[in-house]
Amino acid sequence: MTDNMEFTPAKELSYTKAVAELEAILRHMQSDECDIDSLTTLTRRASELLLECRKRLTATDEELKSILSSFDVKE
Repeated sequence: MTDNMEFTPAKELSYTKAVAELEAILRHMQSDECDIDSLTTLTRRASELLLECRKRLTATDEELKSILSSFDVKE
């Protein structure tokens, strides 16, 4: 991760790629290579990725509940 960071919009990433990028950001932030100048940018990006992942998890959970509720047959 360099000073001149350009990111793909979080909405355009697959869930797997978003999580992988979050993991890479965390590793970078924990390393000796992370400078104070990039900390705000990385924190902002991690926040964007977390929000997008949360939205997708919530939407998937709701969809699965809806699908599974169609199997609930009341006798």
